[in-house]
Amino acid sequence: MATALQILAPDGSVVGETPGLPDAELKDLFVSMMRIRCMDGRMLKLQRAGRIGFVGTATGLEATLVGAAAPLRRADWLWSGLREGGAAVTRGLPLSEYIAQMYCNANDTAKGRQMCNHFQHKATNYPSWSSVIGTQIPHGVGAAFASKRRGDDVVHAIHFGDGATSSNGFHSGMNFAAVWKVPAVFVCTDNGWAISVASSAQTAAESFAVKAKAYGMPGRDVDGNDVLACRQAMAEAIDAARAGDGPSLIVLKTYRMLGHSSSDDPTKYRSDDEVAMWAARDPIARYERFLIERGILSEGDRASIEKDLLTEIDAVIHEQEAAAPMALKTLVEDVYAEVPYHLRRQYNDFISVAEKLGHAQPGDGAFPL
Repeated sequence: MATALQILAPDGSVVGETPGLPDAELKDLFVSMMRIRCMDGRMLKLQRAGRIGFVGTATGLEATLVGAAAPLRRADWLWSGLREGGAAVTRGLPLSEYIAQMYCNANDTAKGRQMCNHFQHKATNYPSWSSVIGTQIPHGVGAAFASKRRGDDVVHAIHFGDGATSSNGFHSGMNFAAVWKVPAVFVCTDNGWAISVASSAQTAAESFAVKAKAYGMPGRDVDGNDVLACRQAMAEAIDAARAGDGPSLIVLKTYRMLGHSSSDDPTKYRSDDEVAMWAARDPIARYERFLIERGILSEGDRASIEKDLLTEIDAVIHEQEAAAPMALKTLVEDVYAEVPYHLRRQYNDFISVAEKLGHAQPGDGAFPL
């Protein structure tokens, strides 16, 4: 088995060639990782308080999200598997839209039609995603093929978890991508568990990266708790795809510290010792030690950064929590230029029940028939 790419050891010491990035950019990577962790913490507390419905946290995966997102251009595409909302914020998804979607309120760009934690952002080519495992893979490949046909100078980053390697979408997507030589990078986040199924139960191969060989593309294992290694592997794969060399697969080996979602109890299927082992490899602590050694951060800077981020996040939470709910009429307003008679009649039946139950808001009233 090939050794996984690593630049920083778990103690933050340098074991590989560091990128020649300005100090400000190196610090930005840290702040982006901290923003994801702060958002996760706040969203999980809101869910536990019954103020939002669902959270799929990325605690422990911050290096994979920020490292893989950082080399993408704004015009490139990011296809999400589940936990890439923080990567989307790193690329330009406004925090207000992120939190509005968690509340499914009147500011939600999905108009309340997705469950929370299912983001999208047109301005940075971040398509809405589905909880169905692996379906984004052939979609992303098809879009990458269209980009190639049009001659667009863009790359499609297609994210998924280790569990998705057992899906039909993975195999068909990888095969077509290699045959068509599309400008795509497949990003497999191997976080240890596909809900309660261990990575070791997904495949008998020596690694997920070797699966790329069967489809005629390069595959690479990466230490997913090393943000610099994730960034380097992704940058090299993006450059190859943009140059016309076709797709590749990078596998970011990391660990999901919390449950699969806010509905999951991970203590039912994994040991405390395993969690403790990975906690000692925390990607933020690792990178913080490197930045302090370089003089880019000082002791205590992390607490100050966290305080500022939480102040920013809390202000947006208060703003979005006070926003009006999504208007019920949006249920039928987007399919036709004018709402047809049969939908108006169905909506009127629906709103009569909503009014009786006290669920209707001003402006939600019946259509004239």
